[in-house]
Amino acid sequence: MQPYDIELMTSLSRPSLASDGSFAIYAASRPDCRANRTVGQLWRIDLAPDLAAAGATAAGPATAEPVARRLTRGIDDTAPQLSPDGTTIAFLRPDSRGRPQVHLVDARGGEPLQVTDQLLGTGPAAWTPDGSRLVFTARVAEPGRYGTVDGLEPGAESPRRITGLRWHANGVGFSTDRLTQVFVVEASSVGDQPLYAAAPHPGGPLVTTPSIPAQVTQLTSAFAEHTAIAPTADGTAVLAVREAYEGPGAARRDLRTALVRLPVGDLPVGGLPTDSGEESVLLSPEDGLRIQDLTVLADGTIAMLASQPGAGRDSVAPDVALWLLGADGPRRLTDPESLELTGPIVTHGESVLVASPHRGRVHLLRIDRAGAVSRVLDGDLEVHGWDAAGDLVLAAATTADSAGVLLARTGHGAPDTLVDTGADLRDAGLVRPRELELEGRSGYPVHGWSAVPEGPGPFPTLLLIHGGPHAFYGVGVFDEVQTLVAAGYAVVYGNPRGSAGYGRAHGRAVRGSFGTVDAEDVIDLLEGALAADERLDAQRLGILGGSYGGYLTAWIIAHDHRFRGAIVERGFLDPLSFQGTSDIGSYFGDEYLGTDPEAIARQSAFGHAGSVRTPTLVIHSEEDHRCPLEQGTRYYTALRRAGVEAEMLIFPGEDHELTRSGRPRHRVERFDAVLEWWERVFGSAEFSSATEEGPRGGDPTTSGPSPS
Repeated sequence: MQPYDIELMTSLSRPSLASDGSFAIYAASRPDCRANRTVGQLWRIDLAPDLAAAGATAAGPATAEPVARRLTRGIDDTAPQLSPDGTTIAFLRPDSRGRPQVHLVDARGGEPLQVTDQLLGTGPAAWTPDGSRLVFTARVAEPGRYGTVDGLEPGAESPRRITGLRWHANGVGFSTDRLTQVFVVEASSVGDQPLYAAAPHPGGPLVTTPSIPAQVTQLTSAFAEHTAIAPTADGTAVLAVREAYEGPGAARRDLRTALVRLPVGDLPVGGLPTDSGEESVLLSPEDGLRIQDLTVLADGTIAMLASQPGAGRDSVAPDVALWLLGADGPRRLTDPESLELTGPIVTHGESVLVASPHRGRVHLLRIDRAGAVSRVLDGDLEVHGWDAAGDLVLAAATTADSAGVLLARTGHGAPDTLVDTGADLRDAGLVRPRELELEGRSGYPVHGWSAVPEGPGPFPTLLLIHGGPHAFYGVGVFDEVQTLVAAGYAVVYGNPRGSAGYGRAHGRAVRGSFGTVDAEDVIDLLEGALAADERLDAQRLGILGGSYGGYLTAWIIAHDHRFRGAIVERGFLDPLSFQGTSDIGSYFGDEYLGTDPEAIARQSAFGHAGSVRTPTLVIHSEEDHRCPLEQGTRYYTALRRAGVEAEMLIFPGEDHELTRSGRPRHRVERFDAVLEWWERVFGSAEFSSATEEGPRGGDPTTSGPSPS
């Protein structure tokens, strides 16, 4: 796989299944280097008769091959959602300014109809149960900002007054002056006569024709962010998760959220619904929950994925569980210590469908109202979106050789693969990683993978570390690993303590202990992989990671000098400056590293930069608000002041998600720079002195000397 082969990684959205199971709609998206953006359209797949029958009753496996066809031809059509009667699709498409707007299109195909014209774009829409309305969230610009005044350039806007702990977000920028609010709009008929602009008239236009067929109604105006939304079962209201901004006197973040009910009555042009009265609060932050996602069951019971952040701030391996909210209040159904859950949460009769990360896989589960859990899809895959009708479940997933598959399962039968976008990627050439499970030095199990080029070796070996830390590497095809292997490098990567998918105790093991058991696990995995495969060259080692992986890379090279080169990317490096610059700085470091100055200093990668001797490439993005640019620039400067061979690569216009959703050309240029760096590290005498002291210069699990 070459850098530009990211264009072959076509992923599939969460499918939307017709209520009778006869067809489904999904979006297929991929990076396009020529367009320098993600491109994609909506697709329709008409299901085989026996699969469609399973939409109402149990049935066996399909006997005919379903055929998918492209339904739209937009540049970036995403987030499809079928109307309850299956006749119309709501989806997002960029407008002329490049901002996503809600559009409608006939489920059989045709010309889409734009139904929103929000200045800053919208989020995905959800249908009310009767199909008459659509609800969505959108950011609302403060007057005088973001184009609300024609000709007013950003640099000429008034100053921003900050009185709380938060003011920005990665991928957004400043946020308190463009809050996310909830809206509702009538669902216009896609069969109506189109709107026509009025021609010039000597006396002026006789009639002013709107650019969209219906005006939206804003349902909220709170100083807060509104995230997950869901219409109630009777369609009279919208439920929304609200995360309020802390007030001027707050000293700490509060991660707890509220759940509000927003009545929807007759919709005027602008303003509030005529019979709405006031919103009601179903759950307040004092109820102690942080709600990630929700859905409404047929009887009105609310199902939620939620955690209980201790003191309102504990975000370390959160105890996410399935909760039900009825007349008697919230009730937890699952045990977060033994079962990790992620969304989206989808209604399936009287049960719900949710996902569970497990040892690098993501499986689909069904959980009923009594808390009984059954597996719907498992094996070597990572599911990320699903829908259900009757006994039929469709799910989009990633596998070891495809970035996008659509799977169908009925009853207890084996799943059918309806769509597989991976053929071109497989033709480009993929290596199947080898799974490893080893016993670490302390007896703790270490789990991961090694991916090795074809041939006898020995190959230079790279230790790759993921971010998070409560995230994970998985079994799905991974462009980073495949590109490095194609260039002739063996790659070792895994999920040390702190990662997700191994139980909550595994995830919380690094709390207050950055650079200890996590560093121990990745080094033990590397040494185990070297011992298990003679094709891996123990004398030519490199190390790289991003975000928290950038932290652990920087930490290890300050204590272990066996590596010939390193790449520290978008790293969490200086916890002190992180507090005042990152969008999560008001709580992340406090919860993971603690608040004691000595504890913070002990775990600071920046504080140990003076001990580094490994040639290091620092990569960062200008608009990264998660691990801000100053984390990289200050670390790079510290390395240079310590006499370390170091370089820095800064990407304009990108944020923390460069490697996952950045501009395709930047992603390719990053790959080119990474490969060029490793070629120099392993092929040039310039860096040959990095390992003169021997394989180990210290123990990365213990505190090193203070910087000189």
